[in-house]
Amino acid sequence: MDEQALRIALDTLWVLLTGFLVFFMNLGFAMVESGLCRAKNTVNILAKNFIVFAVSSLAYYLLGFGLMFGNGSPLAGTQGLVAVLGADNSPATGDAYRGVYAALGWTGVPLWAKFFFQLVFCGTAATIVSGAVAERIRFPSFIVFSAIICAVLYPVTGHWIWGGGWLATRGMLDFAGSSVVHSVGGWAALAGIVVLGPRIGRYKPDGSPKPMYGHNMTIATLGVFVLWFGWFGFNPGSTMAVNAAAIAHIAVTTNAAAAAATLTATATAWLLLGKPDLSMILNGCLAGLVAVTAGCAFVSVPSALAIGAAAGIIVVFAVVLFDKLRLDDPVGALSVHLAGGVFGTLAVGLFADKGLAAAIGTDAPALSSGLLLGGGLRQLGAQALGVLCVAVFTFGLALVVWLLIKAVMGVRVPRAEELRGLDIGEHGMEAYSGFQIFTNM
Repeated sequence: MDEQALRIALDTLWVLLTGFLVFFMNLGFAMVESGLCRAKNTVNILAKNFIVFAVSSLAYYLLGFGLMFGNGSPLAGTQGLVAVLGADNSPATGDAYRGVYAALGWTGVPLWAKFFFQLVFCGTAATIVSGAVAERIRFPSFIVFSAIICAVLYPVTGHWIWGGGWLATRGMLDFAGSSVVHSVGGWAALAGIVVLGPRIGRYKPDGSPKPMYGHNMTIATLGVFVLWFGWFGFNPGSTMAVNAAAIAHIAVTTNAAAAAATLTATATAWLLLGKPDLSMILNGCLAGLVAVTAGCAFVSVPSALAIGAAAGIIVVFAVVLFDKLRLDDPVGALSVHLAGGVFGTLAVGLFADKGLAAAIGTDAPALSSGLLLGGGLRQLGAQALGVLCVAVFTFGLALVVWLLIKAVMGVRVPRAEELRGLDIGEHGMEAYSGFQIFTNM
């Protein structure tokens, strides 16, 4: 094996292993969402989290991958729309890409490796919606929306930023997906919440929120550990190559942000709510991970600590704000993925360090140092433009899709089914059949 072949083999192994870690995050999402919701809806939540990746796999293969990475206009890919049908497993050079996936030319791994890594990211965006609409959505309606977000919503904005589209040409950068993955999932979830409305009994007549506690905080906590672990594939894996300096740096910035956010969310919840609420602690960690995802390869470790610290504070206030707006989000997905994703994308414009990125091999021609490092407003302006355009497109189109699904097949389960639990009504079974669960002990 010559040197080039060995390099390609090592890069491919790295991409696939980190892709497997991102796939494993599906388990974390299933555990977090089911744990933070009520026992009577556990089967439904697990079923949604399981089936969503199967739906994403087909929708992204048949259309989404081509829209995202195919050559075409600055708005969407128009070539290679049926993913990689007939493509061989050669390295990602020359005819292996059949001249239609130029946006992938920067990585030397085989096309199928790149496809798989991007597929697990797409599945993550769709999974974010699941928790936000939990405990009242019809199972078939969720499946239909999942197919649409993976086939169209996620790939189009992904093309703008990662596929060589118009936002990329204007200098917007999102290394591992604070906007491409997390904000897109958050905006789509927000549209679903607006159409669905709050769960029965979630708000009192005066508009104040009535707590609906998760039934298994053990599972939720284990789920966050799984997600934290999986993020070491999510962010470092986005190098798409065995770049030792970059991988090590990204792993540390990722962890630093998570740790800082966990502590600031704990302190903020303690001061604001009077108790160190575990759900706030868990979502604080996730918010830090989401926020550093865009800039993990462009910021220093101290900057990552600052980003995480801010994200941990933001997520607590976001939970309170969304409740005041009567936007019922059972697991805090909006606060973590939407608020965290928006902040993290903007943070690149504040904390990016072009010299550091060049030193570790993650520099991009469009990258400018952030405002707080003397780089002026150029990068922050590009990031803000991206945030605005992703918001308008994703929320607007998702709202239309949710309304169409509501008109054609309905989106919400009947009142009696919601009160009894979706496990029986939607699936004809219980998660804890035969167990007596005492809630007053």
